[in-house]
Amino acid sequence: MQKVPFSPRWTGLVLAILCPVSLAQAPVTEQVLVTATRVPEDGLKLPLAWSSISEADLELIGHTHINEAMQQVAGAWIARGNGQESLIALRSPVLTGAGSCGAFLVAGDGISLRAPGFCNVNQLFDANTEQAGRIEVIKGPATALYGSNAMHGLINVLSAAPSDELDANLAVEAGPYDYYRAKVRYGNTWGAHGLSVRINGTTDGGYLDDAGYDQQKATLRHDYESELWRVSSVLDYANLNQETAGYLQGYKAYQDQAIKRDNPNPEAYRDARSLRFHSEISRTLDAANTLTVTPYLRDNEMTFLQHFVPWQPVEKNSQDSLGLRAALNTELDRSSWANGLEVEYTDGRLKEYQQQDFSPNQPAGVHYDYTVGATVAAAYSQWRATVRQDWELSAGLRLEYTYYDYDNRTGDGSACAPTASACRFYRPADRDDDFTDWSANLGASYSITPDTITYLRLANGFRAPQTAELYRLQGGQEEANLNSEELNNIEWGLRGNWRQQLEYDLSVYLMHKDNVIFQDSDRYNVSGAKTRHYGAELSLDYRFDQNWYFRLDGTWASHTYDSEINLLGSTANLNGNTIEGAPESFGSARIGWNFPALDERDGTLELEWVYMDSYYLDPENEHQYDGHSLFNLRVSAMVDEHWRGTLRMTNLLDEDYAERADFGFGQYRYFVGQPRGAYLEISYQFGS
Repeated sequence: MQKVPFSPRWTGLVLAILCPVSLAQAPVTEQVLVTATRVPEDGLKLPLAWSSISEADLELIGHTHINEAMQQVAGAWIARGNGQESLIALRSPVLTGAGSCGAFLVAGDGISLRAPGFCNVNQLFDANTEQAGRIEVIKGPATALYGSNAMHGLINVLSAAPSDELDANLAVEAGPYDYYRAKVRYGNTWGAHGLSVRINGTTDGGYLDDAGYDQQKATLRHDYESELWRVSSVLDYANLNQETAGYLQGYKAYQDQAIKRDNPNPEAYRDARSLRFHSEISRTLDAANTLTVTPYLRDNEMTFLQHFVPWQPVEKNSQDSLGLRAALNTELDRSSWANGLEVEYTDGRLKEYQQQDFSPNQPAGVHYDYTVGATVAAAYSQWRATVRQDWELSAGLRLEYTYYDYDNRTGDGSACAPTASACRFYRPADRDDDFTDWSANLGASYSITPDTITYLRLANGFRAPQTAELYRLQGGQEEANLNSEELNNIEWGLRGNWRQQLEYDLSVYLMHKDNVIFQDSDRYNVSGAKTRHYGAELSLDYRFDQNWYFRLDGTWASHTYDSEINLLGSTANLNGNTIEGAPESFGSARIGWNFPALDERDGTLELEWVYMDSYYLDPENEHQYDGHSLFNLRVSAMVDEHWRGTLRMTNLLDEDYAERADFGFGQYRYFVGQPRGAYLEISYQFGS
């Protein structure tokens, strides 16, 4: 089956937009990045591939799922499951499996949403992305400030800072299939103190039968600043109660009007709760040095039915973490230097049980019941300097130690009766494991003009094995001797603006990943596979005049197996095959008009095109999803000085498509995309 080539529509669209026209001069937004060094800095010259989504863009998008927002990041695809579930692809295929989520670091204000070693593929629903101050994304291995999991990339959800003046807003929204949402925003500053409150609640009846969710999120931030001290404290809470719909099975079942709203698993559910608190305390030591200490805590718990396997066990997991970061930031005349220490302890628990017998190899009762005490300690140094005005150099080094103390709380060995022929579940005896890893990065950027830079970067990243890969064993595997995964990256980039009208960002990368952890044909968790990843990412922001704009975020990439691999369910030699869930090209383009409403430019009309290429559904590259194109429309305007109305139209052409497709247990399986929908939001701004 031939792979659909890179769509020529990208090329035609880009060339059309770049045709010279007479334009009014439009101001260029300053490119500020916080994530790389945890302090605001000029992102233009940073030798690093990054993207961001501003608070204003998030408000216009008004996403009901995080994938709607992340479509505006080149290189990122958040594959939507049912409800609020998702899988991440960031300079990677959509990765699945017990520890695959460990390839990405997902953070809130720079602190991982989940403890290292306890990732979850759906962890983005723990963040209040709907009311974030900004979402920043680093593509490829991050700087030395980030350790395990920051391999393919980093998604950092930044809390909104308190506003300088009173900002109080209430918004209500209604959409199809009994979708309702309310959002509250409050911010103000009094002298040295500032407060920001963001709260939202959603109820969704669900497009599919017997599916829907209720979700609540809250972010409270208090800032204090004096001559010597700066303190920023953030409390984040999220709760999800979801009636989950399973895969729809059958070739192109998402196009069958008679069954596309069916839910094959009406009994499935997911309940998740998360609470995080941190307080970033900074003190100016002298004109050059600032000390920052950040204590934090994290509390997660989740219960769900594993509807995606036929025997449908229930899993309960939770993690409680305490952590401390200390960093010394030194600002000199032409350089900056960040040095830090980090330590974190997590008490993690997991229990899996099954109500009824499915077979002798998948029996009723407890499959797994264990705790893991995890300690992570790290030291890092990241340096940045300007040389001769035109050159900027950066380098970083990180050393990290991970220790797991595993305690099996049920019987060691097989979870099945002695007569079972091939028991699916095996509980290893108590043990401890430790991993020592390091990462390094080196980059240089050169200013071709004051507004244009080119850069070259070398970096590597790592992830220690996740606890589920080490202790949730199958098929009689008594012990998993796994190594940390490693990824080496080289990239070149070009970033800048042309005549204050066109902002552009192009990056080209090549990455090799070693010691990839996978499940072999005996259902053993083993290390040793290799994969190869290369591609190009392009972002454009073109201003026709003061009121019209065009934006594009496009990706072309190749992700392949780079070694012989004895993969579960496959008998073929996979070396050179495209990894499943890896479209060759995808992205979005938007054309917008800032039109006069209450004042000169108080309204926005935006048309968005979302493109997804075809992709393979299995390692043998024998089954495929054809891809899709979708169009969305957004219009938002002030009605008077207090009232704003926003209308969002999704899937304007009413296309039949799959949010995500795969092939498992001998069947095509799909999460069905929703038909045309309209969401109306009305907000009221308090005060004058």
